[in-house]
This record gives sequence, structure tokens and C-alpha cells, in this order.
Amino acid sequence: MADFRDQQALQHMKAVAPPKGPSRASHVTALVTLLPLGGTLLGFSGATLACTTVGLAVLTPLFILFSPIIVPAVLTVGLAVTGFLVSGALGLAALSAFSWIFSYFRGRRSGPGLAMEPLERARRQPLAPPAFGY
Repeated sequence: MADFRDQQALQHMKAVAPPKGPSRASHVTALVTLLPLGGTLLGFSGATLACTTVGLAVLTPLFILFSPIIVPAVLTVGLAVTGFLVSGALGLAALSAFSWIFSYFRGRRSGPGLAMEPLERARRQPLAPPAFGY
């Protein structure tokens, strides 16, 4: 009877335990799948590098020729975008400051000096007896 239980326990352990490792078939499947995919991606990477190099070699004389126009245009657009972003950030800061001031005057928010009042009030009160039985 004990022998039968040992065999059942062994079969259960084999069923529950993970296999020792991937089989040879899964290695072959992974190789057959990933090798063409990796080769294709490597080919696309090389083609992109080649096109970028040729494009830069062709367009460099045009950049040099039109640089008196391109550089000021890029600077103008960059400064305009920076100005709009800074304007929006400062406007948002102003709105949040006005919101804080409005809440402060309505009494919903305390200022830096008023936030210490509850601490001072608690410091002046006598200590309550402990709630624990020490």
C-alpha cells in the first residue's frame, strides 16, 4: 500500500514540476523563426544607414548654399516656440497664484504664519492622560 502511495506521489510531482528545460524542437523552432526576422531587421538597419549617409552627402551642399536663409528661419521659429511655451507657463503660474490668493481670502487656506497656530495651541494645552494602561 505504501509503495502505491509513493508511486502516486512521484507521478503527482512529475506532473506538477516544470520540465527540466526546453526541448531540442523548441530550440530549432526559435532558430528558424528568429534568424530570418533578425536578418531582415539587420538589413533594414543597414539600408537606413546607407540612405541617411547618401542623403546627407547630397543635401550638405544645399544646406551650405541656403544657410543664410535656413539658420535665421530656424532661430526665429525656435524663439517663437520658446516664447509661446514660456508665456503659457507664466500664465499658468499666475492663475495658480490667483487661485491661492482667492482661497486664502475666503478662509479655505492658511498662510505660512497661520499654519503654526494649531501647533502653538496644542503646545499650550496640558497633556492628556495616556489612553494606554502603562
